Amino acid sequence: MSLPIEEKLAECAAKVEAALDEYLSPEYVGDSGLAEAMRYSTLGGGKRIRAFLVLEFAKLFGGSEAAAIPFACALEMVHAYSLIHDDLPCMDDDELRRGKPTCHIKYGEANALLAGDSLLTYAFEVASSNKFVSDKAVRLAVGELARQAGTLGMAGGQYIDLGLTVDSYDELKKLHMMKTSALIKAACLLGYYAATDTPTEENIKRLSVYAEAVGLAFQIHDDLLDVKSDTATLGKNVGSDEKNGKKTVLRFKSIFEAEDEESLLTLLAVEAVSDYIGSEVLCKLALWLMERKK
Repeated sequence: MSLPIEEKLAECAAKVEAALDEYLSPEYVGDSGLAEAMRYSTLGGGKRIRAFLVLEFAKLFGGSEAAAIPFACALEMVHAYSLIHDDLPCMDDDELRRGKPTCHIKYGEANALLAGDSLLTYAFEVASSNKFVSDKAVRLAVGELARQAGTLGMAGGQYIDLGLTVDSYDELKKLHMMKTSALIKAACLLGYYAATDTPTEENIKRLSVYAEAVGLAFQIHDDLLDVKSDTATLGKNVGSDEKNGKKTVLRFKSIFEAEDEESLLTLLAVEAVSDYIGSEVLCKLALWLMERKK
């Protein structure tokens, strides 16, 4: 009997947390205040959905967990860096993250900036040191992670979110494809590369469709939670999107329309991978993300 998706996520999170704890131990990053800020922002919180995708896609294509863990940890470090920087006063200016003070509130703005920088660079050290895959697989994974985190991915999406005018839902989708779907796509493909260094265009295309649809649905759900949830449940201040003038789906759609769009995207994600033997967990994850409370 298969475990419920929440238990599978918790099981994965525990494994990844243990690996991150090791990677971020004084042996590897030192014991300075900077290292403490890195650990504070990376450990002890989050659902580890991106890491879960790395492990599940590796498993789907016959890869080992040992091969997937370094890539999963590298991706979680990139995600942690992005959250540190997103919370800075010059960005979203948030004081709470996962129910505790954000990195710059606890350690100061300059130290938070350095912690984010250090996590980003260390992520590539961790990914490139994966001893359980071929050199070619490492190159594929490192290149994908860099691409999805850079100007055409997450960082470029944040740039648009901060300054450019978004006048239509199509433009908003492009922003979300870059800012949110990009790291989810990285997760799916890093899992794939943990299993093979001879990827096919067909598989890359299908995994990309899954990732992009899940990412867009994930962002819509976040936008909805920002107006429907509460601070205690969400672990961060609700209404912060409106306060910061952020570009959300609710600028262009009603709550009902947004929920309908989320459902359609979730169905698209499920259809993209449902033909693969062993894809049930990935399908269940897409459905569960639509029901999450935070």
